[in-house]
Amino acid sequence: QVQLVESGGGLVQPGGSLRLSCPASGSIFSIHAMGWYRQAPGKQRELVATIDIGNRTNIADSVKGRFTISRDNAKNTVYLQMNSLKPEDTAVYYCNAVIRTGWGRTWDDYWGQGTQVTVSS
Repeated sequence: QVQLVESGGGLVQPGGSLRLSCPASGSIFSIHAMGWYRQAPGKQRELVATIDIGNRTNIADSVKGRFTISRDNAKNTVYLQMNSLKPEDTAVYYCNAVIRTGWGRTWDDYWGQGTQVTVSS
């Protein structure tokens, strides 16, 4: 069993910052990519940022220059530093990880339950 638990969401004023964290725990043999996705009301879930095992990143154009993704492999944790937040960043943010639970097993997608980020004055 693998668990991802997001933390760090909340209410922030436009222009403010938040830092999301997501540790992965459980039967983890290896983690490939980790990332963040978000879903605003009435919209589809969209990619925010991903980072692979080689620390190569993929950042959505809508947040490029404002958001930074990083990971701590020793802690199996991915972070999302969000600066210069805008009202349109309001969404539920979900953590994702591609994990193998044992030697020779497949790589599978795991998701957290989500954390609400609200940007409003």
